[in-house]
Amino acid sequence: MGGSGGAAGGVAGVGDTGLSNYPSGISLNDQVFLSDAEDFQNEFYVNSGAAGKEPNQNSACKDQDQESVSVGKLSDKSSTSELSLGDGDSMRDRASLKSADSSQDLKQASEGEEGGELDEEEVPETSEGEEGTDGTVASCLELTLSGVTQTSVTTLEGEFTNNLTMNETEKGDVGAQEEHDPSGDSEEKEHRILQDTVCKTVRWLSATLGPTVTSRYVARNLLRLLTNCYIGPANHQLVTPVSEEKLESAGMSNVYEKKTVVGDQTARPVLDCLIYVAQLYGEPVLTYQYLPYIGYLVSPPSSQRLNTRKEASLLGAIALTRKIVVFLSDTTLMDMLMKINQDVLLPLLDLLTTPCMGFPSGVHTRTVVCLKTLSLIALICLRIGREMVQQHMADTLRQFFAVFSLLNSLQPQVLHLEGAPRRIVADVTVVDVCTSDNSFVTYELGVLEELRCVFNPEMAYASYVPFCCLIGDMAIRKLVPNHELIWQLTQSYLQSVSFPRRVGCSAFPAPTFSSTGNLIPESGTFGSHLVGNRIQVSPGADYDSNPSPSAGTASLSSSWVTGFTTEDSALKQELPRSGRSLQGNWLAYWQYEIGLNQQDPHFHFHQIRLQSFIGHSGTTKCLAPLTGEDYFLSGSKDKTVKLWPLHNHGDGTKEVEPKLTYSDHRKSVFYVGQLEASQEVVSCDGTVHLWDQYTGKQIRSYEAVDGKSPITAVSTMPGPHCSVVFGSADSVLRFIDPRKPGLQHEFRLAYNNVGAGLIRYLAVSPSGRTVAAGFSSGFIVLLDARTGLILRGWPAHEGDILQMKAAEGNLVISSSSDYTLTVWKELEQKPLRQYKSQSDPIHAFDLYGSELVTGTVANKIGVYSMADISVSPVSCTKLSSENFRGTLTSLAVLPTKRLLLLGSDNGAIRLLA
Repeated sequence: MGGSGGAAGGVAGVGDTGLSNYPSGISLNDQVFLSDAEDFQNEFYVNSGAAGKEPNQNSACKDQDQESVSVGKLSDKSSTSELSLGDGDSMRDRASLKSADSSQDLKQASEGEEGGELDEEEVPETSEGEEGTDGTVASCLELTLSGVTQTSVTTLEGEFTNNLTMNETEKGDVGAQEEHDPSGDSEEKEHRILQDTVCKTVRWLSATLGPTVTSRYVARNLLRLLTNCYIGPANHQLVTPVSEEKLESAGMSNVYEKKTVVGDQTARPVLDCLIYVAQLYGEPVLTYQYLPYIGYLVSPPSSQRLNTRKEASLLGAIALTRKIVVFLSDTTLMDMLMKINQDVLLPLLDLLTTPCMGFPSGVHTRTVVCLKTLSLIALICLRIGREMVQQHMADTLRQFFAVFSLLNSLQPQVLHLEGAPRRIVADVTVVDVCTSDNSFVTYELGVLEELRCVFNPEMAYASYVPFCCLIGDMAIRKLVPNHELIWQLTQSYLQSVSFPRRVGCSAFPAPTFSSTGNLIPESGTFGSHLVGNRIQVSPGADYDSNPSPSAGTASLSSSWVTGFTTEDSALKQELPRSGRSLQGNWLAYWQYEIGLNQQDPHFHFHQIRLQSFIGHSGTTKCLAPLTGEDYFLSGSKDKTVKLWPLHNHGDGTKEVEPKLTYSDHRKSVFYVGQLEASQEVVSCDGTVHLWDQYTGKQIRSYEAVDGKSPITAVSTMPGPHCSVVFGSADSVLRFIDPRKPGLQHEFRLAYNNVGAGLIRYLAVSPSGRTVAAGFSSGFIVLLDARTGLILRGWPAHEGDILQMKAAEGNLVISSSSDYTLTVWKELEQKPLRQYKSQSDPIHAFDLYGSELVTGTVANKIGVYSMADISVSPVSCTKLSSENFRGTLTSLAVLPTKRLLLLGSDNGAIRLLA
């Protein structure tokens, strides 16, 4: 088809522009015919089949939001005053980091978690499928987070839950022996491969998304999945190793040993992924995110009754706390010991020993929780040593052993009906018992019976004897006021079994004694008594088979049971020191971010310097984050384009080197972007260059057609389109497809000696349906990218167009040298919103959801709401010279990570939060 001057078709919306004879000239090198099947009413192409699934997806996301749990709340003790906030930040800047109280989020989460109590009979189906079953692993691999969205996270969570719980149906009864089934082996192998793939995907996401996004989405959902792994009585069954099958009749066994239940096997991949996040970003993940969430899990239920989910959350909390204790350093463990006691152990013991609430799954689950709690306490005691136990664990041990005294005082009234009348209330038998202060308290008879079955003489034996061996007979007498009662219960248990028994005698480790018969104190992981992952002690001697309290409890056992010799049961493991460990400004920013509400739609800017990118020798003209926000591109006046990594490093003062430099430009680079469909880079200095972002090799280049009208503006079409659109000085828009030679389309915007100046900026709508061109005269022309017809042209500003963006909802935002920032509806005559600056024009801005983040040459960062930008900005910050030097020339928002990239006239680029 002929030259560019050929006009085609009528012109829509031109009569109101004030321009005479302003039609569209269309020149098609490759004519494209539109099929009747394509629907162009709302989008470029609408697939009715895909659209039919959206309501279900939206419903799933809505349900997910209702169930969301705020799991990374900043604790009251985590003061930002201990952290570096930059070079010379004031106390005002430090105070601005304090996040809002997150107790309301936990309250809402508690209502969501406990509101839907699961019936025990429905647990297996619910626990396996409640997170969704429609996804595939491919959906995990294609996970893309844009803005603050939950859809992809919901997909990830559903996939992870399905694949982690999928093998649970294959287990069946733990003790059952089934015939060999080749098809079953193949299916189990596929499940393992799928599970391994999902775990690798989660790890890759954790490393790619960065600390804040990983903690807000990945880690939070993993923590929620941890509870799902323990829902249902089937997941509370103890797993007995094959080597100990014959010892099953031994009862409680050794409290030093880790008690494994079926749910632990399902939860293992979840815990591994959680620990990987901690290994990647350091101990703060354990102490500032995981521990507060554990405190929420073990907190008293709002309904004053335990449900199956709360029951499962206790097991999940114990499993995660055990991991945390193992991986904390000695110094950090001692610093956090009071918090672990107050926020985890004591609330856990409150729920475990209370006579006011029963466990939905009954005696067995309460016993399992008790054994695992004892094992956790024993692990902490072994870590900190005997002296520290006496100083810091006294309240914990007293609270546990106090339940035996409570049951002993209530036993005559409950069993023999001495002053304890029974009655039925709401189909539940209750009993009024008299307490030590002569007041009457009403308890459920079933709960008291449950407590009596759990805290029986065998439990007293299984708990008191090991702690005697651990901290010494004299010490435990001081710590436990009712030690005489506990000892009597221990004696009654020993008399009820055939004693001595090989299993019973070796169930508990014997301590080391001096020549005088006194217990030799052990130093835990702080001393030198550890050899690898086991405790090195002298072998025990033969003792009298008739023990007594005065003689100590060492005679109950003859040898140590190496309960902490495996990797899962190690006393201590080193947390690898990663180069991406959070410290300094990164730690301060991360703490602030995880304290925010997950659904907070606002962009908060506190001027925290996180990273510096030094490498350009000229003014930074343009910035473009890549799709995953793990890299970004920068174009400069020094004729180069550089690719930079966005991974966190250091404490905020780190200067990062470019990953790749493209040096084929001959002039100053004023545009750089990524062609989303092909993952190729487009940059322009008057000539459009298309090059590979991995190798830096040029693929193609496009110069001005006649050499007299240089290219002045460039933009890329959104996926799945593969086109690049650029405007030249002759007011012609040209489309190129890198997959084809030559030009794809030419659309003339002005002719007959009526022009609007040079095309300064192009903005393509998110759907790719329209292209808005801003001119140096202040005119804006809206073009239909499918037909080439001009939909509208209007004098938008009185000065030069500085920047333009297109947004969802058919919106166009433009800034001009006339000091105005305006929001336009595509086909409406008047602007929706307009803001006029009193000091400096806004020469750079970017979108964050429904907000605009702007920058001026006076180095001021403003945040505006698009709902009403006519008023003052939501926030306005003057950049300090310590955090940003030079004059602001370019700006880009990282919407997923909620960070800001700022380019300057000296070539330096800063990453700020």
